[in-house]
Amino acid sequence: MAKLLNVALLGNPNTGKTSVFNRLTGLTQKVGNYPGITVEKKEGRSRLDPTTYARILDLPGTYSLNASSMDESVVVELLLNKKDKDFPDVAVVVTDVENLKRNLLLFTQVKDLNIPTILVINMADQMKRKGITLDIPLMETQLNTRIVLTSTREKMGIDSLRKAILNYRALSTEPAMDVTTIDPEYFESLQRIFPNESLYKLWLVITQDVNFSKLDRQRVSDATAFKTQPESDLKRLQQKETIKRYQLINGVLKQAYKVDLSVAVDLRSRFDRVLMHKFWGYLIFFFILMLIFQSIYDWSSIPQDFIDGTFASLSDLAKQQLPTGTFTSLLAEGIIPGLGGILIFIPQIALLFFFLSLLEESGYMSRVVFLMDRGLRKFGLSGKSVIPLISGTACAIPAVMATRNIENWRERLITILVTPFTTCSARLPVYAILISLVIPKQGFYQGMTLMGLYLLGFIMALVSSWILSKTLKFNSKSYFVVEMPNYKLPLLKNVLITVLEKTKTFVVEAGKIIMAISILLWIMASYGPGKNFSNAAEIVQQEQPQLNNERLETKINAYKLEHSYIGILGKSLEPAIAPLGFDWKIGIALISSFAAREVFVGTLATIYHVESDSEETIKNRMASEVRQDGSPLFNLATGISLMLFYAFAMQCMSTLAIVKKETNGWKWPMIQLFSMTLLAYLAAFTSYQILS
Repeated sequence: MAKLLNVALLGNPNTGKTSVFNRLTGLTQKVGNYPGITVEKKEGRSRLDPTTYARILDLPGTYSLNASSMDESVVVELLLNKKDKDFPDVAVVVTDVENLKRNLLLFTQVKDLNIPTILVINMADQMKRKGITLDIPLMETQLNTRIVLTSTREKMGIDSLRKAILNYRALSTEPAMDVTTIDPEYFESLQRIFPNESLYKLWLVITQDVNFSKLDRQRVSDATAFKTQPESDLKRLQQKETIKRYQLINGVLKQAYKVDLSVAVDLRSRFDRVLMHKFWGYLIFFFILMLIFQSIYDWSSIPQDFIDGTFASLSDLAKQQLPTGTFTSLLAEGIIPGLGGILIFIPQIALLFFFLSLLEESGYMSRVVFLMDRGLRKFGLSGKSVIPLISGTACAIPAVMATRNIENWRERLITILVTPFTTCSARLPVYAILISLVIPKQGFYQGMTLMGLYLLGFIMALVSSWILSKTLKFNSKSYFVVEMPNYKLPLLKNVLITVLEKTKTFVVEAGKIIMAISILLWIMASYGPGKNFSNAAEIVQQEQPQLNNERLETKINAYKLEHSYIGILGKSLEPAIAPLGFDWKIGIALISSFAAREVFVGTLATIYHVESDSEETIKNRMASEVRQDGSPLFNLATGISLMLFYAFAMQCMSTLAIVKKETNGWKWPMIQLFSMTLLAYLAAFTSYQILS
């Protein structure tokens, strides 16, 4: 039976921890949340030898064990709780060769918990260019640990790291620092009361405000008495601890870490002067965005058309080859169109995440965050709100979760409430098909329209945050701190893993909803109450006896759909949405897309396939849809109205649920839902009335 080791991967943000994780685990990764909290949990497996595997847990980035956010407290809680199933047999602390001094603070703290600890010094390929030399044997002796030099770009050191993990029992668990030197009297009294406890673990329990519900309180229950000391005294001792640790680190690096400044080449400052310029920086960023959005359309059109046509042919083939009946109808009109409605947008979703990953991996995204912070404070947003707003372009759910990094509750609440305005990837399928229908392909019109919708969402987030800050009489007092990583060429493996992971999440999570709703819609569209539905063929033949067989079949299907359960639902909604340019079929799609915005297209695909047996693609079917007066349904006015509705509407029950969880009640999510829906209705109404 194979042996399994628990390995905790720790490190400061931007040390290349994720790259090390990807090199160790490859595609054997899975992502979820820690039980009971909305902090991402990422784990994977790595084979160490024929009989031993490592279960590697990629912990959230943290600068120290003095937790100040939920992400950091997750790290502290795990390392203090030996009963946790994820408690590590060995900890691997990843550091950046250019920022060793700051990175080693976390390493010394982890080692003081008596956990076998390996120090990884990453980005070793930069040493020659930066003029850095390291005396590894001396560092290993003074820090009493095993050090592995790695370069994920050059694939260097990963095998050595696997061997070091395999031989973790040979690692010393002696603390890096004697914590009693911080305040001998205080720590000696603490040791006398708890002689059998780890002294540094006790100190963290006393000073950290984290969830210790799983800790064995029977053994450390009286440690809470030490919290009765004034908070200022505990803060003073924490500051002394930090000073003592940096004295230790400085002593080690003074002997073992050398930098030849005559060799170092600093291109970073030259790039920063341009990319973070108060004028050119914004211009370059918007130009990059425009190229990204136009590329999404140009590059995805061929695979999208192929997928669209393939599923239309599959649906027609199922009808021709399978015996007539309920199952064939369900398969051809419900399941296949629903599956097509999922897969058709994989090219665009994958391209979006590909470009976002390139920006993140290159180090440019951190510059964007810093650049945008300059203007955001005018709107009452915290600088830390930029990260959720930017990450909201992927999905509002993790973006709302990311607000846990904001310590101030009011700042966090405002960010939560405005983040859903940011255009997420779930809106992309809706925008994509509507833009392709109503916006000309000539020039950059389609790409500029998509970019305009992204900007519109961001601007509305700013306006809403300004209104909220005035309404709540809130003034931001926080400071925005972001680390600027070095510029680097993105690692293709990291980019591809990110694209695969995010696209798979879209297909699996959104796909389940789309498929379930597609089947439900088929059932509601295939059955109806009363004689109008059951006698549709006779009624149509009596009213229009001159129709040929093909036209007659189409009219019968349309009549049945109108008098089905879903048709009745749509018709009841039609008076309210007609001023927006929407018919009852679009109304059905609006209702179903509350489960997930991207369901909109799949819903229309299902409805139109039920109504018509033709082999048309969903795009062609939407383009040929007409009103009673013979004019196209999806014209410029309706297309813009629909896009504006989706730009402002909440339209996502998953986001609503996560807002409820993060705000601990239904008050704020309900305010958010009704205010955004009202705004969306007014914007769609105004645009349609003007353009029509």
